[in-house]
Amino acid sequence: MNSDPSTQRFEIQIQVAGEDIDELGHVNNVVYLAWVQRAAIAHWSAEATPAEKAEALWVVARHEIDYRHPARLGDRIVARTWVGTSTGRTFDRHTEIRRVEGDVLLARARTVWVPIEPSTGRPKSVSEGMRRRFSTRPEPGN
Repeated sequence: MNSDPSTQRFEIQIQVAGEDIDELGHVNNVVYLAWVQRAAIAHWSAEATPAEKAEALWVVARHEIDYRHPARLGDRIVARTWVGTSTGRTFDRHTEIRRVEGDVLLARARTVWVPIEPSTGRPKSVSEGMRRRFSTRPEPGN
């Protein structure tokens, strides 16, 4: 990961499949959330060290998502994610879902993740090193 996590972007490629389509003929809203989660997990899996992976598991506390345009069967999609600010036990992550053809923004999401202790399943604090790698500095006053 580069030294400034606020500028680091991680991407996964997605091909819209038949099971993603709802009765309105476009990708169902729940599928977008699955893509947001898939991008976050792929980023963590690719960038976290074995020690960091042993230190914490992650659960979602909140999703906020704004839908801009529909995705349709056969569309090639890119999910681009990056880290945001963190507090004592929450980490913001941002994701954009874009159609490759025309680089159209389809949805934008903010997810709040909470690290949990693998042995107890309870929220926990993480090392300062992990915090520096997977979050940005909070705004002054937060």
